[in-house]
Amino acid sequence: MSTTDGSAPPPDASADGRAGAGNGRDAIVRAARRAFTLRPYAEVTMRGIAAAAGVSPSLIVKRFGSKEALFNTVADFGAAADELFAAPSPELGRHLVLTMVELRDRLHGDPLLRVVFSLGIEDERTRLRERFREQVTGRLAAALTGPDAGLRAELIAGQLLGLGATLSLHRPDGASAHTSAERLADLYAPGLQRLVDGA
Repeated sequence: MSTTDGSAPPPDASADGRAGAGNGRDAIVRAARRAFTLRPYAEVTMRGIAAAAGVSPSLIVKRFGSKEALFNTVADFGAAADELFAAPSPELGRHLVLTMVELRDRLHGDPLLRVVFSLGIEDERTRLRERFREQVTGRLAAALTGPDAGLRAELIAGQLLGLGATLSLHRPDGASAHTSAERLADLYAPGLQRLVDGA
């Protein structure tokens, strides 16, 4: 069985298209994130998301209620920010890199990049940018000390997006795909840490 985009259904989907209770939500969110990234909001359908997730449309309605509620879930960066920023300032640069790699593996995609660069219509892009600024950049700026906290937060966010883009661009055969998270942190974290410190 394949989805509408030709890919195999997620491993948590059973033969009759119903997802397991534990992972069905994750499959729906992954499919929705992909759909809202690739197509304007008005063109995304619950039926299409259900097919890509290997679940029934009624399960999406039961879990999320509406397309708008599903979009709002996909566009919520708060949980990713909680994990990304869960380290003291002196260790934050390295923590950001390691957590970004771990989140990408766990979520089967970038927790920030896919949604931020959505091809949706201007209203959706505006909502995504505002939410990103509030939940990621603004939150980080408030946690930084010293001068230019807002600018440094924007530069840190930009470097995280750059890391995500690099890892996506060079998979599955690039050097970064065959490099441990620890080695990536060795190379990438010092620049982030300088921005965190304001040096």
